[in-house]
Amino acid sequence: MEITWYGHSCFRISERGMGSVVCDPYDYQAIGYEPLKLKSDIVTISCNKPGHSFTAGIKGEPFIIDGPGEYEINNVFINGYKTNQKDEESNTIYIIEYNGIFIAHLGNLNRIPTLSELENVGTTHILLIPVGGGNALNSSKAVELISMIKPNVVIPMHYAVPLTKPNLDPLSKFLKEMGITQTEDVYSSYKITNIAQLPEETKVIILNHPQRDEMGTIDESAADESSASEPILNEESHAG
Repeated sequence: MEITWYGHSCFRISERGMGSVVCDPYDYQAIGYEPLKLKSDIVTISCNKPGHSFTAGIKGEPFIIDGPGEYEINNVFINGYKTNQKDEESNTIYIIEYNGIFIAHLGNLNRIPTLSELENVGTTHILLIPVGGGNALNSSKAVELISMIKPNVVIPMHYAVPLTKPNLDPLSKFLKEMGITQTEDVYSSYKITNIAQLPEETKVIILNHPQRDEMGTIDESAADESSASEPILNEESHAG
């Protein structure tokens, strides 16, 4: 299985012989980054904001999931759970299962879930969590929630880089809260073949953007050739 970050809260998750999932595609005119030009079998939408629901950025005719429920598509199991937020539209958390590995994408969550909500989420091996504030969790709330969920792997999202338009906190603030230096390895994608490869203690994985082609669009082939065992320096994540 491979997890690739395309900026903001957008990830593509794929596994050979199974359906691919894109989470929270964004409208680049509202968020920044480059226009998304991704292919996927499934798209999950956490909320209706332009930073999380731009399905026009996904090629083909993917199956769109935009609310709570249980889904099985192309051997991928997805559960969506609604969270109601004060003064904001509701948000859906998605639990995505690939071969017994559970990935939680928290979407635009802006508060600590209740214990009953966390019970619904259940086991989480890989946590995709907003850390930059704005309309979502800030760094201190993110760290608190991580301590409650205790995932094996944490991949931060929804934070400021030079390409972003929203006013968000930088990744460095979250790393400081976690007690991590900014010299941590940065990967082009996170790859894992089985559950036994997961770290026993919670580990933060920082993902870079895929390489861009000469036209400035996202080059998926370059990302596919990269391996999580080959860290590269992410100047954007370490800026600001």
